[in-house]
Amino acid sequence: MSSLLFLPFLLAPALMLEFRYHSNHEMEQYLIQTSASNPDITHLYSIGRSVRGQQLRVLALGIYPHHHTVGIPEFKYVANMHGNEVLGRELLLQLIEELIRGYRSNETWSLQLLNSTRIHIMPTMNPDGFNMADTQCQHGQGRTNYNGIDLNRNFPDAFVGQQSQSQLSEDKREAEVRAVMGWLKTESFVLSANLHGGAMVASYPYDNSNGGSELVGGASVTPDDDVFVHLSKVYAQNHASMHQGDICKDSRPFPEGITNGYQWYALAGGMQDYNYVWAQCLEITLELSCCKFPPVEELPALWIDNKKALLAFIQQVHLGIKGRVFDGSGVPVQNAVVEVKGRKNMCPFRTDKHGEYYRLLLPGRYSFTVTYPGHKVLTETLDVPYGPDNYSAKIHDFHLRGLATESSQEAQANDTINCSSTLQREVGGAMTGPAWSGLALGVSLVMVLRSLID
Repeated sequence: MSSLLFLPFLLAPALMLEFRYHSNHEMEQYLIQTSASNPDITHLYSIGRSVRGQQLRVLALGIYPHHHTVGIPEFKYVANMHGNEVLGRELLLQLIEELIRGYRSNETWSLQLLNSTRIHIMPTMNPDGFNMADTQCQHGQGRTNYNGIDLNRNFPDAFVGQQSQSQLSEDKREAEVRAVMGWLKTESFVLSANLHGGAMVASYPYDNSNGGSELVGGASVTPDDDVFVHLSKVYAQNHASMHQGDICKDSRPFPEGITNGYQWYALAGGMQDYNYVWAQCLEITLELSCCKFPPVEELPALWIDNKKALLAFIQQVHLGIKGRVFDGSGVPVQNAVVEVKGRKNMCPFRTDKHGEYYRLLLPGRYSFTVTYPGHKVLTETLDVPYGPDNYSAKIHDFHLRGLATESSQEAQANDTINCSSTLQREVGGAMTGPAWSGLALGVSLVMVLRSLID
């Protein structure tokens, strides 16, 4: 009897999404109903709670929304990290609506995206800050979390130094930051963007520097700088006006609508650098409105300005090359190091528990070196085409040969920083080996929450 009473709710389509600012409660209800109405292509889960106990909800979309599937890359959008930068919240809700509408209408673009990609959307990382936010265009309250901490200054930073980092243990970081750090342990994200406001530009790593070899011409340059520049240009050029570079009167001009983060201003403890260095996820920061809290009547036009760019950026998760690494017995192996010649990452890119690797690369010829303990070092040169147009990176598996005895050829990873905190590539939430202290309970709670939502 009771199940019949709930059946109309489960079958009913999600409410029509209005162009207005939604409260945290309204947003949560929209996500719950949308997930309940589309269980075949959506999965709603929580990565934890804010300081004030509000759920940090994420909606995953794809044909396998509940779990990772080998060969399908993981993508994410995160908005409202600063509570008074609010446009991203509404853009991501509209994006959810558009992806589902396109899929239900059998539109090719949506079918291709959801068939080939698992897309995670977090409309707010800082719900407490949003509750405190005022509607001022600049310098309003609500930027920080409830404890008054800027969440985009609270992540571990590779350029600060190990002694300074050890003074702030993981359990001392803000609840919202701990939740994201735990989230990055449970999913092997490949590409990401975090949505901000107050300027109009696509900003890419690094955000910080200690004056080392990464500092080039005033920019702090990553080993994958060419890819980051390309990704930023994809968004800017598909945006209605970002590519013009001088839209905001109170901001400096940005050639082609993009900037290196450090070249704009130095930022320690930022989320995009953390994603790249420790989580193998290439993340950029999207500043999407001159005003942090745009007038509500501008929302429809701002959605149109960003719609094409939001979709085009997701498609870039299919750049480069992907595949698995197998040991001498033909078994996929975790923590094999997959390096690209000329790209010395601070923490080497490693395979996940499925033996998978993903490397975002522009079209070209690359030399790959694969190392794994007890096996000969494998080097192969491969041609990498442009994958996004076909919604798939080049697929290539590496097959290693075991060593009969210990040899100098055995794999050795030379990390340029202390990578003992490297996120364990355990898709689905399992963690083994060294991990940030104090997260076991948090991950357990996440799994309980997920089971309640399923």
